[in-house]
Amino acid sequence: MRIKTNFPILLFLTGVVMISCKERRGTQSMKIEFDSIVVAQHIPLLQENDTTLPYADVNISFTYPVKFRDSESLTRLQQIFQGTFFGDSDYDSLFPQEAADRYIREYTERYQSLSNYYYEDKARIEGKMPSWYWYIMNTRNKILFQSDSLLSYAVEYSDYEGGAHGSYRITYTNIDLDGLVTLSEEDLFLPGYYKPLTEKIIAQLMKNYDATIPDSLLMRGFFTLEDIAPNNNFWLDGESIHYSYNQYEIAPYAMGVIDVTVPYSELSDILLPDGIISRYFLKK
Repeated sequence: MRIKTNFPILLFLTGVVMISCKERRGTQSMKIEFDSIVVAQHIPLLQENDTTLPYADVNISFTYPVKFRDSESLTRLQQIFQGTFFGDSDYDSLFPQEAADRYIREYTERYQSLSNYYYEDKARIEGKMPSWYWYIMNTRNKILFQSDSLLSYAVEYSDYEGGAHGSYRITYTNIDLDGLVTLSEEDLFLPGYYKPLTEKIIAQLMKNYDATIPDSLLMRGFFTLEDIAPNNNFWLDGESIHYSYNQYEIAPYAMGVIDVTVPYSELSDILLPDGIISRYFLKK
């Protein structure tokens, strides 16, 4: 018995199946899902359960990937997130909750190790409360930009450990999602980029601070022109590279974090032709 085949219908169904499979593969390879671990905790300096005594006010918000491409890729992505958030590659091999628990435990040990100094200071000031033992620590990360090929995020850390004021810093991580590697300036720019990129950053700062010549930046509060240079603390989006200079890096504490944005259109002469910016964001 001969079976009659309807070729137009067969071709249509084959096309639907191929498109469906392609969409499923694309979704699997590109989509990242996130979860968060949030900790808000008062850690006592002393063993006594007395809220009038010094404690550390600790707040942590750790966003991390829970779904990406395949298990191996997800593990690698989590390693990058944990190492950059907790500031130590020893955290890479832990599960996210284990990493957060260890981070809190180690912070607690460091803080409570100050208890002997607390008693010494209290005796020195004749029983008055040494107010500088109330600590604050806040850290969180946030996604700044995500595309099929690039993920950029920030880790913000602030604390107060006595003294005239607290501290704040922000650091950035940029991940090439194809190779699952972090990006540095050398991955973006041609050899010899340092001087021309410095000039572009200074020129943008001059615009930001209404300075007519580079030396005018010194009158705006910056330390020296030699301090202003590429520092690898940047994040990327579809149009620009964004640099941040933390407190005391190029300017006094009172000026806070200094942000500089340089559009890709102004970087074309120093960009690697096969770098991630050229490949994905400067296509004609």
